[in-house]
Amino acid sequence: MTDNENKTPVASETAESGAPEETRAGFVALIGAPNAGKSTLLNRLVGAKLSIVTHKVQTTRAIMRGVAIHDTAQIVFVDTPGIFAPKRRLDRAMVDTAWSGAEGADIVALLIDARKDIDDKIAPILKRLAELKRPKVLILNKIDVTKREDLLTLASRANAEVGFDQTFMISALNGDGADDLLDYFAEKLPKGPWLYPEDQISDLPLRMIAAEITREKLFLRLHQELPYASTVETTQWKELKDGSARVEQTVYVERDSQKKIVLGKGGQTIKAISQAARQDLATMVERPVHLFLFVKVRENWGNDPERYREMGLEFPR
Repeated sequence: MTDNENKTPVASETAESGAPEETRAGFVALIGAPNAGKSTLLNRLVGAKLSIVTHKVQTTRAIMRGVAIHDTAQIVFVDTPGIFAPKRRLDRAMVDTAWSGAEGADIVALLIDARKDIDDKIAPILKRLAELKRPKVLILNKIDVTKREDLLTLASRANAEVGFDQTFMISALNGDGADDLLDYFAEKLPKGPWLYPEDQISDLPLRMIAAEITREKLFLRLHQELPYASTVETTQWKELKDGSARVEQTVYVERDSQKKIVLGKGGQTIKAISQAARQDLATMVERPVHLFLFVKVRENWGNDPERYREMGLEFPR
């Protein structure tokens, strides 16, 4: 993570001839149903933890961009919220955000959990994707736990619906096939200068990434007890003289009963969440972090336009 001045390279030199070598840069949108493994794949391809990963579906809410350098190409991966049938205003905002990320990308990559068939969650995505005028690739994830014949059948059925330019079979969890993906995207993206400084791995503000890390720990700890009506905001990030950082965050819930769940008996739950988030934050910024979490009730925040702006979402009318 960096706030340094833009050091965008226009070209690099080959070791043998010293002649300038053309660079490529562009956007690859990762779309799919909830829990397909998009966030795990993004973190794998970028080589750093950027996106929230939990066992609970629909935890990615806004677009997360992660930047990977591969050979002379800069690949900007766009991790979108899972696409599903929306029921609430927040759901609609998340699905709209996912498709807007796909429509603005140079390449669209559909990620499917290979253990699943083309069901009522995947079929509508394939139908809309077939109409999208963008280069498209199919990525079958979780091949480490799927039979080969099932993979081939799924790939055939999906290609019959859309006609993908390429099909990949990977395991986002252990990295199998990840290099093949990077090779492909690096070759297919448009020629041109890099879009971000060489050492920048995301376009999200550090405060927002920090909030996502804490929200992940919240879901991991309370995924059976806490509903989706919760969000985290970083309210203060202060650099201290000793090189450490003081970070204050607020967990917002909709009801007092939810606040009690987050706090836990004697504050033990919020303490455990804070410790886990602090460790990840310290690793990410490579310095000590003092994290202070507060829990507040904000009724009906899911209908508050300001909260949507905080999450990087458009407020659906």
